[in-house]
Amino acid sequence: MPGSLEPLDLGVQIPYHFRCPISLELMRDPVIVGTGQTYDRSSIESWVATGNTTCPVTRLPLTDITLIPNHTLRRLIQEWCVANRSHGIERIPTPKQPADPVMVRSLLNQAGDESNTRHARLSALRRLRGLARDSEKNRSVISTYNAREILIGILFSEMNCNSLELNLESLAILSSFPLSESECLLISSDPGRISYLISLLSNSSIDVRVNSASLLENVVAGTKSPELRAEISNHDEIFDRIVGILNYPFTITYPRAMKVGIKALFALCLVKQHRHKAVEAGAVSALINRLSDFEKCDAERALATVELLCRIPQGCAAFASHALTVPLLVKIILKVSDRATEYATGALLSLCSASERLQREAVAVGVLTQLLLVVQSDRTERAKRKAQMLLKLLRDSWPEKTVRDSDDFACSDVARF
Repeated sequence: MPGSLEPLDLGVQIPYHFRCPISLELMRDPVIVGTGQTYDRSSIESWVATGNTTCPVTRLPLTDITLIPNHTLRRLIQEWCVANRSHGIERIPTPKQPADPVMVRSLLNQAGDESNTRHARLSALRRLRGLARDSEKNRSVISTYNAREILIGILFSEMNCNSLELNLESLAILSSFPLSESECLLISSDPGRISYLISLLSNSSIDVRVNSASLLENVVAGTKSPELRAEISNHDEIFDRIVGILNYPFTITYPRAMKVGIKALFALCLVKQHRHKAVEAGAVSALINRLSDFEKCDAERALATVELLCRIPQGCAAFASHALTVPLLVKIILKVSDRATEYATGALLSLCSASERLQREAVAVGVLTQLLLVVQSDRTERAKRKAQMLLKLLRDSWPEKTVRDSDDFACSDVARF
């Protein structure tokens, strides 16, 4: 075998033994398998996950898939990266080792055993929280050992100040896991548990508030019973506190707060009979003021929430009274995604159907051009249908020049609707 492979575009040859035999790329987390060969962790894990049971190099059976970190080789690779940084090579950070299943099981047992001291249980939970935060793989390992049931038991075992730290650590870990339908039902069917989570939405720590909102969103979204979802969204304080998370002054520098806040608000607004509570809590201003700050997926969810609230009179009136509503919705129609186009157009359709003033305002800020582009684009059929309905509604408001130039957009197709 050659001492090095062909040079890359970096202008430097990478030593052969620094490359993973599977991917032929520079190893970031070299590990040794049972045959003594070294591979990059992600590559050998993928190899085994696809059903391979032999060592890629020696072809010997891999009877034990335990992966042992090759610390010496990793340090040599890091030193080589530093020595060649003038060629644009960045130093590979020291990887965090994945959670050991035996240790995870021990920590869960220690945390769940009420005969242990409070300090020992708290220490175990904090170590589990650190592992869960490190990687998706760690979360997968933790969830294998009945973790969610144990953590739910700890969170709601003693809902008082004496065990508050244990509760909050359990909550922090639980908020990073999806819950099963039965686990959601276990929480949503107990009014005391829901009230406790809602009370944590007013905690002095923004982290606690976000974790509680995350778990509540998970529960609402995962509960199939309309009656239970309605009971949760009927709590007077829940909308105020969720909107408070969206209005948190430093939300832009804390993206998880924005993500969790809009997910929770959307889940609660899916319950039609209580949408007015979201409006009363100030959701309209929060949505409009934050709309341009959301990332793609969250922007879609925010626009979906806007459309839902526009379907009730209180929501429609509140959005109509906000000076930025129509200009923002028109501006965003084609800027985010197909779904965002559909939601923004649907919201404008509701608003313009309720107010001739908003019709004139929408036309004045250029909605016609946007809608004509939607109709002629490859957007979803639902988005096109809403755009066509809105064009028909606004037909009497079209400026003469727009009507004269509309052949460029095949407007004759729109006129039939």
